[in-house]
Amino acid sequence: MLGWELPPHNSGGLGVACYQMSKALASQGVDIDFIIPYNAEHPGIDYMDIYSATPLPPNYYDLGAYNNGSPEDRENAQDEHGLSPMRAVQRRYGKYVRKFVKSHQPDAIHAHDWLTMEAGMIAKEMTGAPLIVHVHATEFDRSGEQSGNPLVHEIEQQGLLMADRIIAVSQITKDIIVKNYHIPPEKIEVVYNAIDLADLPPHDYDSSTYRYLEELKYDGYTVVGALTRLTVQKGLTYFVRAAAKALDKCEKIVFVLSGNGEQRDELIELAADLGISDKMIFTGFVRGKQWRDIYCLIDVFVMSSVSEPFGLTALEAAHHDTALLISRQSGVGEVLNNIMRFDYWDVNKLADEIVNIAESPALKNSLKQNVKDEYAKISWQDAARQCLRLYEGALT
Repeated sequence: MLGWELPPHNSGGLGVACYQMSKALASQGVDIDFIIPYNAEHPGIDYMDIYSATPLPPNYYDLGAYNNGSPEDRENAQDEHGLSPMRAVQRRYGKYVRKFVKSHQPDAIHAHDWLTMEAGMIAKEMTGAPLIVHVHATEFDRSGEQSGNPLVHEIEQQGLLMADRIIAVSQITKDIIVKNYHIPPEKIEVVYNAIDLADLPPHDYDSSTYRYLEELKYDGYTVVGALTRLTVQKGLTYFVRAAAKALDKCEKIVFVLSGNGEQRDELIELAADLGISDKMIFTGFVRGKQWRDIYCLIDVFVMSSVSEPFGLTALEAAHHDTALLISRQSGVGEVLNNIMRFDYWDVNKLADEIVNIAESPALKNSLKQNVKDEYAKISWQDAARQCLRLYEGALT
């Protein structure tokens, strides 16, 4: 299995999905060799063998799976290792995989996203094993309303053509692959992400972590939040503009954006320009206790993505007793019915839905309870069984 990150060294949902999928596959008898591009410990991952393709530290990959910079940024940036963050590391990764498969003959090759597709093609060419490409996001998703990186488009095109089978994390993603890369639909299977309740133990909420927000909530404010990367893909300028419109209609709402990314300063400036800086809180990137506490604090979770292949954070929010407002361009909406939906560009609709939930405790509580009952039925074990059937089909 070829991947770019695993917890706790992940920058987003890709690493979590790789971890959960491999864990479920291992529990069903699959022996997994997982190759990553960095060198670090992964406490608690004892169900598979992890191999490091380079000696570089995990934080070297900040321009990795979720970078939305220009092609020049990706190609030309240099650091003390003398490498461009993208292509040089991918070449090292590919060389390592080439050497690895000479002594470790795989039955199947499972490559996650574009960063490992070239290495997957190398492994297929050398071993004859079937290549399964797992698409968590395409460059069309990552670039939002922008054109994206032509180099990444080319790599994705080659990888999808060479793949024996393709896994898409949603029907939305499958449709993008068929439309934009002209791949036959019968070659693609939708396998939805899930969350593992065993990895989300009961959490004792600490009201002192976000004391200011807790005091506002005590005073009757509704806390509306998003935990996400601050990138163009996530449609956050629409979210901020909708927040301003909602505040025009209902003063007792406060907004929280937790995460980091290249749009951070732009979003802070936009909130200031709209006169809502006092009601728009930016927490920065959160993990662990702070991450759990912010989920426990918010009443309404918003996913405003321009193009979201799945959206694991929505399931995490549902687990923490939160009402969900999800853009119709988000794949997680295919597995959840008890949510409020909007088109990412429709700031008036989003603002109205936020106000409706804020002003109706009955609606808020109904959404929270119904989606919580619903998400618990989604299983990584079911996803792993789909993968196993797909492996078997590729081997015949």
